[in-house]
Amino acid sequence: MIPQPSWIPVLIALPTLVPMLGAAFSLLMGRSPQVQRVVTIGAISVALIASCMLLYLTDQHGTFAVAIGGWGDKGYPNGPLGITLVVDQLAALMLVVSTIVLLCVVVYAIGQGIRDGTAQQPTSIFLPTYLILTAGVCNAFLAGDLFNLYVSFEVLLTASFVLLTLGASAERVRAGASYVMVSMVSSLIFLAGIAFAYATTGTLNLAEMAVRLDDVSDGTRNALYAVLLVAFGIKAAVFPLSTWLPDSYPTAPAPVTAVFAGLLTKVGVYAIVRAHTLLFPGGSMDAVLMIAGLLTMLVGIFGAIAQSDIKRLLSFTLVSHIGYMIFGIALSSELGMSAAIYYVAHHILVQTTLFLVVGLIERQAGSASLRRLGGLIASPVLAVLFLIPALNLGGIPPFSGFIGKVALLEAGAQNGSVLAWILVAGSVVTSLLTLYVVARIWTKGFWRPRADAPEGEMADQGPSALIDERDDGAYSDREDVGRMPIAMVLPTFAMVIAGLVLTLWAGPIFDFTDSAATDVVHRGVYVDAVLGGGESR
Repeated sequence: MIPQPSWIPVLIALPTLVPMLGAAFSLLMGRSPQVQRVVTIGAISVALIASCMLLYLTDQHGTFAVAIGGWGDKGYPNGPLGITLVVDQLAALMLVVSTIVLLCVVVYAIGQGIRDGTAQQPTSIFLPTYLILTAGVCNAFLAGDLFNLYVSFEVLLTASFVLLTLGASAERVRAGASYVMVSMVSSLIFLAGIAFAYATTGTLNLAEMAVRLDDVSDGTRNALYAVLLVAFGIKAAVFPLSTWLPDSYPTAPAPVTAVFAGLLTKVGVYAIVRAHTLLFPGGSMDAVLMIAGLLTMLVGIFGAIAQSDIKRLLSFTLVSHIGYMIFGIALSSELGMSAAIYYVAHHILVQTTLFLVVGLIERQAGSASLRRLGGLIASPVLAVLFLIPALNLGGIPPFSGFIGKVALLEAGAQNGSVLAWILVAGSVVTSLLTLYVVARIWTKGFWRPRADAPEGEMADQGPSALIDERDDGAYSDREDVGRMPIAMVLPTFAMVIAGLVLTLWAGPIFDFTDSAATDVVHRGVYVDAVLGGGESR
């Protein structure tokens, strides 16, 4: 055990602390939009730099833990008190990928003008709320105890509801109400799980709980795990707990939908990873997770096939590809976990990029409905920005989607069980259907003449006629339909490049995820770092 430097605790706290402070200052500067923008971009940039430093440090030195308030230094015999923050290679990777996405999306939102509807939208609240969302995401990845993780989820819920209902249109309020109700049910189940866990082990610290659960009977352990899986499964949109997502996300403004699709479900997946490997190792729920992963893949992609609105279609593909991550987790092997971690990073970047591109399509053509779109190939920039992440999502070689899926298939074949082989087959079918779905968007939205679309004749009636009914006239009072601001195009392009990085440097990145998976699967590293009060390898 090597004592960690005194500045490490400060560095670990920065990704959460700086956005929180930035949110407070940005809220005070509500009458100064320019100051709000500078503060927001600056705060997320600091969080990104701190996250990159943590990524390097964990790669070189292992896992770090800090007890907020110095309680970990008091020598309490029953373990650490108060809030514990822990950063290992998995947490650091999630922080880096998430802050990249958060930074690109907020630049995109500023370039869009934040609002995508009428002038009555309260845009001064957008950036402070976005910073609170950033703090919640970062804190969830760093949380070292169940209650702190619960608080992170609640921070996300509060910020998400504000962002989801921005503009207060009837459709968005309905979607927001549905989202909040589902999230509250998940929170209540999570609270019940926290109470159950404390009653069983006498602690909420994850490392200490992991040790104490070894002495708990299998029935009690499985019951506690089942409660937590339901709570986290709702957050992650795992079937059959995923029906809320396609009705909630598509109604939000484009940047909000993008960041929700990229990050919020992955926080739930991350929580499942921690529960599965740290608290409940041994594979008692592997079969349940495999079945849930298979159904998530298939039900999600079949739902996507039936959609004509691109946002809803991508929302169903989002659900579908959560199944791949659950597949990797359920294998309970280092290779499966490494593939799942790589696929999470890939999917965050690619899914966010596609939703940003949809925002550009709406800006360019006034609609995201395939019944009204056509001829988008006339914009080569838009075509390239869509095609690369679409092929990536579909798993076309040599993109990262293909690499991640091959790794998952290899891990499934290595497992060799009947369920694993069924999941391998389901993964291949889902990948082919995903390719079919994105090909539909490409052929109908880009190659087909707009006049041949079922509602393409509306193109001759002006921008106000091209609005989907659910958009409540989002562009009807604007003159910018048909224009793609450079401040929207550049962050989308940056996201495309970030997705390609996972392809071009797949070898080194997989080396990193292999190391991260080893530490995750062999939980002793995490436990030693927390209960030993410092750094552990």
